[in-house]
Amino acid sequence: MKIVFSVLLFVVSQFSFAADAISTGFLSNKAVSGYDTVAYFTENRPVKGSNKYKAEYQGADWYFSSQEHLNLFKAEPEKYAPQFGGYCAWAISAQNDFASSDPEQWAIVEGKLYLNYNQSVKEKWDADRALHIQQADKNWPNLIK
Repeated sequence: MKIVFSVLLFVVSQFSFAADAISTGFLSNKAVSGYDTVAYFTENRPVKGSNKYKAEYQGADWYFSSQEHLNLFKAEPEKYAPQFGGYCAWAISAQNDFASSDPEQWAIVEGKLYLNYNQSVKEKWDADRALHIQQADKNWPNLIK
């Protein structure tokens, strides 16, 4: 069984697949790793969501820490959903490619939420946010075709 799984993993890794519009885990459908995207705006910090407060949006499951946050998201999901589907903003910009993100590495710029892969990548993104946002905005439409 291990051999079959290893071979399958090797075969799958050899092909490039178009990424989903929303970043979710490999074996999960959780957007933002289950973090409450509204909390970034209302509490100015990342907060884990709860299974009690869940919504489906753009094919992914979104979790929230309260009914109030769930209601805010349902009323305006595009306001609270992270840019570039929650993928690493720096990777979309600098690499013109997808990379997962860490919900602990975030920023809100001009009312929009951006996530990055890790702290060192976020530091690169922070060095020139405006340029990276401009470049990622240019790259994003071609990546999600």
